[in-house]
Amino acid sequence: MILKTSLIDRRDFLKAAGIGLASAMTPTAWAATLAADAIFATAFVKRDGSFGAAVLSEAGKVLHAIDLPDRGHDVTFDPISKRSVVFARQPGTFAVVFDHTGRAAPLTIASISGRHFFGHGVFSPDGALLYATENDFDNAAGVVGIYDARAKFSRVGEFPTYGMGPHELLLLGDGRTIAVANGGIETHPDYGRAELNIATMKPSYVLIDRVTGDLIEKHELPSALHQLSIRHMDTDRSGTVWFGCQYRGPGTDSPLLVGRAARGKELQLLDMPSEILSALRNYIGSVSANPAAGTVAVSSPEGNSLVVFDAASGRAVSNRALVEVCGLAPDRTGFMATTGAGEIVERSGMTRSEPDYVWDNHMLRIEPAA
Repeated sequence: MILKTSLIDRRDFLKAAGIGLASAMTPTAWAATLAADAIFATAFVKRDGSFGAAVLSEAGKVLHAIDLPDRGHDVTFDPISKRSVVFARQPGTFAVVFDHTGRAAPLTIASISGRHFFGHGVFSPDGALLYATENDFDNAAGVVGIYDARAKFSRVGEFPTYGMGPHELLLLGDGRTIAVANGGIETHPDYGRAELNIATMKPSYVLIDRVTGDLIEKHELPSALHQLSIRHMDTDRSGTVWFGCQYRGPGTDSPLLVGRAARGKELQLLDMPSEILSALRNYIGSVSANPAAGTVAVSSPEGNSLVVFDAASGRAVSNRALVEVCGLAPDRTGFMATTGAGEIVERSGMTRSEPDYVWDNHMLRIEPAA
């Protein structure tokens, strides 16, 4: 029996998101934010069951937080307006825009009827438009919703993702091409997060012209790997897109989970030592590149594992066991990581515990100049 669940009522989330960042932020925290070498944004669940998004210092301290009506997923940042947007976790129908310095109250975005968010988005280079992956659930089709950031994020259009179950999207270096990871999985909010087409799923990696909405390229994995859902991505300093997958086939299988995509070329899955691959438990939760260090990290909360690759060779150079690790962001020569056990792991490897918090899947680094 599949239990049905309803979407969050828009009035509920508008009310819940009404506690502003500015009112929650102390002058000391504001000063610390402005003086920080870098800050990091991430969603969380508190032990009391409440939801929110936090801004962390480079030392892993919580500077301030905003409330969310339900579980968040990923955060994107616009360096032009200096605003961030945290998206609801699938099948959520809200996103919250906030100023990490606390100088403006949060603003909520509601998905339109027949759509819900998939947890990820990206701004145009000039900050004028916000693009978000969404589910046209009655037609089992992925779309990218377009929002006018200069008109209170009103929705002004959409274009297809040329696949099903789009998850993370990236704006590539030309400022016009958007890469989308179509996970290939059909869902419908009437059935919560139930996956409805595992036997026939078809993931893909696509490049789309964000101005025209036209398909530029579409790549699929071999048919034997049609249950290898492409989910998360990041771009290394060469412009190569790294992607991480989650396998929906038999648990006894052990497919490769990390790959690279380059324009005009077929997708490349990267080999790695069997002990590292098996530790990932067929699940990559986040992908993060550190262009300055020439490395890429992937995390597996299912396998309690954090793996770092050399971006040039594709070789795994380190593997660390961390309970429920998922959130990743580049930090100088390494990575900051967060876990579902409430830990924040600095680039040095030192761990800071925040027992009241369960950190969500992703983390965003906001540069000092921002």
